[in-house]
Amino acid sequence: MLDLAGDPIELTAALVDIPSESGHEARIADEVESALRTQTNFEVIRNGDAVLARTRLGRPTRVLLAGHLDTVPIADNVPSRRDGEMLHGCGAADMKSGDAVFLHLAATVSEPAHDLTLVFYDCEEIEAAANGLGRIERELPDWLAADVAILGEPTAGFIEAGCQGTLRVVIHATGTRAHSARPWLGDNAIHKLGAVLDRLAAYQAREVDIDGCIYREGLSAVRIDGGVAGNVIPDAASVTVNFRFAPDRSPEAALAHLHDVFARLDVRIEQTDCAAGALPGLSAPAAKALVDAAAGQVRAKYGWTDVARFAALGIPAVNYGPGDPNLAHRRDERVAVAQITAAVDLLRGYLSS
Repeated sequence: MLDLAGDPIELTAALVDIPSESGHEARIADEVESALRTQTNFEVIRNGDAVLARTRLGRPTRVLLAGHLDTVPIADNVPSRRDGEMLHGCGAADMKSGDAVFLHLAATVSEPAHDLTLVFYDCEEIEAAANGLGRIERELPDWLAADVAILGEPTAGFIEAGCQGTLRVVIHATGTRAHSARPWLGDNAIHKLGAVLDRLAAYQAREVDIDGCIYREGLSAVRIDGGVAGNVIPDAASVTVNFRFAPDRSPEAALAHLHDVFARLDVRIEQTDCAAGALPGLSAPAAKALVDAAAGQVRAKYGWTDVARFAALGIPAVNYGPGDPNLAHRRDERVAVAQITAAVDLLRGYLSS
């Protein structure tokens, strides 16, 4: 059985030692559920392979701690191993160390200043339609009510507020097919993409200050498709473009911006994917207290995370957890053990004050 009140570093190792690739979280969910039921006074329920727990102490505010139980596929990096000040293993950074911090605090903060909700969910590392947090939002929405939400994603000990939105489009160019020996008889679709690439290369990314966090946008070509054969002028070609936009833009505004960027070009823009960003919401009292506890170690989140789901519900949300996000998903994934204890200390102070 997981020892929630023991050393959170050892608890992290125990969680890493339970394989839990996306779609195969039943065993780790069983262990987490059993530990919460026997070692805390929380109300505990199970939803699929997600485990939810909460207090009902009548506190004036509620803090929600959320972490996913799944990992990317194991790459010969389970079981865990300790190497000096580093703990190695699949999920060590993303995000079983964050889960361990939350579980340890649930068992050891005896008089929290806030009511607490813990949400440990499945299938975060795969397609959004399978995400366990989305299922909980649909089936158990009252369990997500809170004054502030903390997602235990690896942030190297910084509070990373909000997140960027992401928009993906395919820009299509069409032409006329011809023999490459007589190119004047055709209209080369690939050549038409040159103007698109020129605008991408010249694009000046916007920087936005929201609640003291600087969000830098990015517009990038991520894929090019086209060509028929080595002796054919192509009649179709496309470039896939990803726009990471600051959370002060809506998805609709982000798409309108792309149409402005590529205006007056002989191309067609097709949206293929979009997810709204999340405003940091650090001016909310419960969030501001967390920033104060972190002594102002706050920065913008680059990338999209599930904080956007909480922001859409009107709940200020931040990412905060041990682990370097640059080490997530790697074969040599690891976490500095000092970051685990530092996260426990910071959140213990926040939850107790």
